[in-house]
Amino acid sequence: MQITSRRWTIVFFVVLGALSAALAIALNTIWIVHWREVGMVVLGIIFFSFIIGGLVLNTIFLVREVRRNEQHDSFINAVTHELKTPIASLRLYLETLQSRPVDEQQRAQFYRIMLDDTDRLLSTVDMVLKAAQAAQKRTRSFRPVRLGTVTRECVELARIRHHLPDAITYSERVTEGAIVYGDPDDLRSAITNLLDNAVRYTPNNPQIRVELVQENDGYEVRVIDNGVGIPAGELKRIFRRFYRVQQRVKSRVKGTGLGLFIVRSVARRHGGDAFAQSEGPEKGSTFTLRLPRIKA
Repeated sequence: MQITSRRWTIVFFVVLGALSAALAIALNTIWIVHWREVGMVVLGIIFFSFIIGGLVLNTIFLVREVRRNEQHDSFINAVTHELKTPIASLRLYLETLQSRPVDEQQRAQFYRIMLDDTDRLLSTVDMVLKAAQAAQKRTRSFRPVRLGTVTRECVELARIRHHLPDAITYSERVTEGAIVYGDPDDLRSAITNLLDNAVRYTPNNPQIRVELVQENDGYEVRVIDNGVGIPAGELKRIFRRFYRVQQRVKSRVKGTGLGLFIVRSVARRHGGDAFAQSEGPEKGSTFTLRLPRIKA
């Protein structure tokens, strides 16, 4: 569906550019032949306005295509790295186990590292699959979900996965059980992506707070970190597919540019939204997942 839509968009702008060029040629010809007629002058002004508008639209389209291609290339490179690195590591340890004897302690260490590598592979594959499904508006698996339970599970999993038992704290300020209507697997994916993002971009002494609060007719899951922060001009762009802030790319933190895109897609499919706040670089960030409260 997305490929077909993009193809028609490209066809539209190609036709628009061709029409603009044809009108420019016709207009110049008419003016040369009938330059004294007022009607032709008025018609020429209208046609010129159309041509200028078409050129502006084509320029915008071309700029977006260039940016999209750059982001796509960056995504391919990131995914290739995320897949190649753990595979190379697995191969190295398997060859070591096959080629020479190792004691039980070292063997257990190898197994632990290989399990971590397989978790990394599964995480990357799962993220790509989730991003492919993000645009689908499916509600067949929606049901009442206790948001507090799902959030606590994600926090505990993040503590174990990232070996941060004390650096991630959780608190609730809700009533009535914080029940929302949705897909529990999608909600876990969104909250897990927010937590992984906070840990990834807080390289030194991470202190991450997760809060579940009630706001008017809905609930908010807030993930607050003390990491690298985000420039004000990037706060809305970071939820685009494949988009990565240049400052974060330069920090050498690997990523696919899909995590926050999945978060916002899940939020909007559930009737909510996702947004970010930051006071600037090196001042931490707050990511918020907002979901509507279940209605009787």
